Amino acid sequence: MRRPTIMALATVFACTLLATDVPAQGRAADTKAVKALVATYVEVREQRDAAALARLFVDDADQLVSSGEWRRGRDAVVSGGLSSSARNSGARSIEVETVRFLATDVALADGRYEIAGAAGAPPRRMWTAFVLVRRDGDWRISAIRNMRPAE
Repeated sequence: MRRPTIMALATVFACTLLATDVPAQGRAADTKAVKALVATYVEVREQRDAAALARLFVDDADQLVSSGEWRRGRDAVVSGGLSSSARNSGARSIEVETVRFLATDVALADGRYEIAGAAGAPPRRMWTAFVLVRRDGDWRISAIRNMRPAE
């Protein structure tokens, strides 16, 4: 009887630890790497470089865009992003405002996302959230969520 109780308490304790943010102290290099990866994403997407873009994502990456389209898998994320860039040709920018470490090798980067308006049209302003994971020592994009504020 004692053993199942101890196991249940240990499981709850472990889940609590996993659900707690990892302190950002001492994570300056990781924060810099996460921000650099987001900047590289914007850069290679603007260059329309499918191969370079694909290297930034994990195989099972996904992206939920402001239109409601849900791109599942690296190939769908890359092809959908490039198609979107072709349709909406304004320059993109993402300014990462916060980076939180959800676990040692998992980061959440939130930022402002803007697509410049073409031919004098107003820019499209959104929020974006990136989930990044470190695999084999390198940070990769696991998920992207783009949100357009209600008007």
